[in-house]
Amino acid sequence: MTQLRNVAIIAHVDHGKTTLIDVMLRQAGTFRDNQKVDERVMDSNDLEKERGITILAKCTSIQWKDTRINIIDTPGHADFGGEVERILSMVDGVLLLVDAAEGPMPQTKFVLMKALAQGLRPIVIINKVDRPDARVDEVLNEVFDLFVALDANDAQLDFPVIYASGRNGWAAKDLDAPRENLHCIMEEIVSYVEAPDADPDATFAMLAVLIESDNFLGRILTGKVESGTVKVGMPVKGLNLDGTVVEQGRITKIQAFNGIERVVVNEAKAGDIISIAGLSTTTVADTIGALELGSPLKANPIDPPTMAITIAVNDSPLAGTEGTKVTSRMIRDRLMKEAESNVAIRVRETETADAFEVGGRGELQLGVLIETMRREGFELSVSRPRVLFQTAEDGTREEPMEEVQVDVDEEYSGVVVEKLSLRKGNMTEMRPSSGGKLRMKFLIPSRGMIGYQGEFMTDTRGSGVLSRLFHGYAPYKGDIAGRRNGVLISNGTGVAVEYALWGLEERGFLIIPAGVRIYEGMIIGQHSRDNDLEVNALKAKQLTNIRTTSKDEAVKLTPPKTPTLEQAIAYIEEDELMEVTPKNIRLRKKLLDPNLRKRAEKASKSA
Repeated sequence: MTQLRNVAIIAHVDHGKTTLIDVMLRQAGTFRDNQKVDERVMDSNDLEKERGITILAKCTSIQWKDTRINIIDTPGHADFGGEVERILSMVDGVLLLVDAAEGPMPQTKFVLMKALAQGLRPIVIINKVDRPDARVDEVLNEVFDLFVALDANDAQLDFPVIYASGRNGWAAKDLDAPRENLHCIMEEIVSYVEAPDADPDATFAMLAVLIESDNFLGRILTGKVESGTVKVGMPVKGLNLDGTVVEQGRITKIQAFNGIERVVVNEAKAGDIISIAGLSTTTVADTIGALELGSPLKANPIDPPTMAITIAVNDSPLAGTEGTKVTSRMIRDRLMKEAESNVAIRVRETETADAFEVGGRGELQLGVLIETMRREGFELSVSRPRVLFQTAEDGTREEPMEEVQVDVDEEYSGVVVEKLSLRKGNMTEMRPSSGGKLRMKFLIPSRGMIGYQGEFMTDTRGSGVLSRLFHGYAPYKGDIAGRRNGVLISNGTGVAVEYALWGLEERGFLIIPAGVRIYEGMIIGQHSRDNDLEVNALKAKQLTNIRTTSKDEAVKLTPPKTPTLEQAIAYIEEDELMEVTPKNIRLRKKLLDPNLRKRAEKASKSA
């Protein structure tokens, strides 16, 4: 009889979860020897492959001897932490992956805290032990200290340790043991993780943990069957957290996991992780059960969003020239579809019919949504991100706070402390770290971190590591200074001329190259001073029949500092927008007409 084990693999971003699963799938015989498989096969969408991070949690399954092991690959970035929390309710054990050089990071602490709180006993894997800067013994001590700090019980503290190099495909219980394969990880899962404690003869009940949409099947809900047996055609109902019946329906399809594929099955029993179709309004954290089920299963409520942007119809002079999906109805339908399948995203209609407030857990999550829509052919205008405040019981205003951890060379520590202090950061810890670096921890308002990542990488010459984690709400910390420089604004519409841009370089730096279409009110560069400046980027050189040897005949422009989507969304101020199309990202003023801008500025000063 086939045994069953359900485990999740949890870690900080970029500590090697997805790469390790790749090799486990290969060594368990999931793929044929001659089968061509992409690297990081679990990162299946384009953005995951490009960025090298896991955005969506996914389930896979391997057969190891007479045991089927369901493994869930989880996101490692704090913006997607809500998904990790729900996934842990599906499993009976976790593999905690820790980088042998970096050691435990903020997201390691977050995911481990959630796992320990649910009573799970982790298997610790020290990964990348073959790194030249690995500090294996020190990292293992840090992991143990973290378990103690998070109030792990005696059973959880007695965790097994495996040393591994996921990229090179080996793992061992001892650093001196032969380095051949990952078999010891599979053996440890089978022996250490308990089989699901479930009764296949009880009333059917299943908690919806993941949700997605399919053009043919409709809404697909994934979760673990907590009790009973479910069959295709069976009548079921959905219950929300307070026990109210959401809907009744029939199961139209059941899918189980086999390797990286889903296979259709006729029934599933308690302990199985499956996806089902047939319900249209039941969502994540709801219970799906037989009609006689009396009460819902315990579930974690969805984390509220801490940050929001406004996405609206693109109304620039170039609107409709580069995208195919430009109307407010198309944008609304797409955002509502996203909110249905991604429960961490909240969409709210605003007073104006062509603008929508989109809330999420951070800049990365919102940036991923915008980039996805852009690739689908949408044209959008996007506002600067703003944090969502809440009101405390005593009536005071509270704002979201983040725990920020930075590892920097000592020579850069001063500038980092200065910059984070200006952003209302409060240092809570400072100590030496690996490789001669300093590790510092701060508590800082979420709004203070908007746009800081790029500045941090510049200040540390690309050598620093910064990690963020939502900490909670705290009283409002006061105003934080925004961008110190003004911008260069085009005063006309046409094609940017090389000669004109060359003449503007002494005013600041440019963000557009010559030869691109620009319009009145579009931002083409950053001013060297603190005020905005309207400039002419359309002026061509006057041609004469007199030959000269002056130096301005051969115009050489400095390469423009074209911002990425994440840089652009963090750069803009309250009176500015980011125009996003499938081909371009442009920055512009909300009010394109300079006279309207002046009136609005006077009105705001008088107010």
